[in-house]
Parts: sequence; C-alpha cells; structure tokens
Amino acid sequence: MRLTGVSSESVWTGLSVSTTVPNPSTRPGLRLPGRVVLTAAGADVPVRHVRLGLVAQVEPEDPDSPRRLTQYHQVPIAGRFVVPAGRRRAVDFAVPLPWETPVTIFGGVPLMSLRTGLRTEVSVDPDLDQGAMLPVFVHPLPAQQHVLAALDTLGFVLRQVGLQQGRLPGVEQQLPFHERLGYWVAPLYAGPITELEVIFVTNAAGLEVLLWLDRRLSLAGVTHQSISRFRVWHAGAERRDWVATVDGWLRHAINRHAAAAGHADWSATIQESAHVSRHPDEPVAPGYGLGGTAGGPGIGGGAGGGDGT
Repeated sequence: MRLTGVSSESVWTGLSVSTTVPNPSTRPGLRLPGRVVLTAAGADVPVRHVRLGLVAQVEPEDPDSPRRLTQYHQVPIAGRFVVPAGRRRAVDFAVPLPWETPVTIFGGVPLMSLRTGLRTEVSVDPDLDQGAMLPVFVHPLPAQQHVLAALDTLGFVLRQVGLQQGRLPGVEQQLPFHERLGYWVAPLYAGPITELEVIFVTNAAGLEVLLWLDRRLSLAGVTHQSISRFRVWHAGAERRDWVATVDGWLRHAINRHAAAAGHADWSATIQESAHVSRHPDEPVAPGYGLGGTAGGPGIGGGAGGGDGT
C-alpha cells in the first residue's frame, strides 16, 4: 500500500508539499522510507529546512485535561535550498523509528482508536511552516506480538489502549510517554484482580514488560500499587513457549499483589519478587538484533539472549 499526504498550496509562497511513503506499515526500531516533493508555482521559493516528525494523541498526567497531539520524534532531512519557479524538488528519506514507538496494529487490526502519524514540516522564508500528515501503521515486534497473543490465548480481553504522558518509576525511558494496554482479567486469574494493564518499554536489546495490577476493584481496602517487571530479549523470541512464560509472569505478579495485602492465597507459591531495580541495559551496536526497513526484509537474526525478573 502506498500513501501520499499533500498540503494545499500556500497562498503566501505558492509552494505545495507532497509526502509519499511506499509502505506505511512498519515496526519499532526500523526505518520508514519515503519521499517529500516540493513544487513551486510562479516564483522561486527559498526553503530553510524540511523536517519529519512522528505525532500521536497523548493523555496528560492530569486526568481532567484533554488529550493533545504530541510530536514525540523529529528528524531533519534537508537544510537550506531553493525550489525554482515552476519546478519541483524531491527529498528522499529513511526515518528511524524509536524503539519505544507505540504499537497501533495487532493481528492486522487497529488497536482501538490509537493512531500515529508522520508529519512533514517545511520552513520557508518568511517565517511560515506548512506540512502534510499521513498515517503510519506500527506493528508489534516479535516479542511484543508473542506477549499479546499469549494474553489472548489465556483469555484476557482488551478493553482500552492509550498513550500516557509521564515517566515510569525506575525504568529507562526515551519517550515522554508510554503505551498502556488495559485488559479485563481472564477467568483463570480472576479473584485477586479484575483488570490488568500491560506496558512495553523497548530498546535495541530487548523488551521490558510491566504488568500493572488493578488495585481499585481488587482486594477491598488495599492501597498498594502493584507493578511487576520482566525482561525478554529480541533474539530467540521464536524459541520460547510464550503462553507458559506469560502465565508464569502473571502468577508471580498476582502473588506479589496478594501478598502485599496479606492475602497470599493464590494457587502458586511465591518464590521470589518479580519486581526488580537495576541499571539499564548497555546499548547494542548497530547491526545487532533487529535490522531492515519498513517494507524491506524486516527482522534479522541476533546472537545470544536471555531473560530476567
């Protein structure tokens, strides 16, 4: 699928901007290739810069404030140049997506109302920014895909998805917000909790999975906020039994939640705390782990890997 976003011609400069992405489907950590074409009308148009940005609707930390469109990643693709009268100027790009780019598609279906877009910003003389925006469809990385599929297999039902402004405590985070996927709890795990929130924080090496257990409707009178945190690597994701892995995470997390309230009566015994505090992972050298671009070869192999709690 090929998408093109076209701005209306500026009455001030006679410049129109067209942004084309041959394949708008991508994944976090990959490059999104495309082309920006600028067309001048009856006069030369001096351009100061061309930038591309990723934008999404983000919920502020204040629950009473409305959601707002936030640009969370920006890449310059061209500096000063002149578009001659009656001519066109093309700028090719391959924008790297942050590893924490929110997932908007799962199983080929949009995640409710969650959307992200690519915005083109063109700065011309005099001060005037004009841009076109087109959607980008962000599919999950393999490890994310397996976690979401395992939750579905275990009986969890997705109830809401959103981007929350703010930093997570004790987590190495690059973007100013995080994606939350809220689930109604599966019957097998009902009792200690009734809702579950899943948060992914991704980097080049692997994936942090945070399980945020609901405290409003579970264990009456409990004010303890229970968050359990797990790590998996991109490498070796295909060789893991993901249903067993996610089930084990859930049992550890629910036991921590119940034990904190003095009601540790879940079927599995508590062996250790699933909550960890540690230094962030070291960055991975280019070419290690995932590679490729959107519409290209996609996921490449990587060496080594493991997980921890």
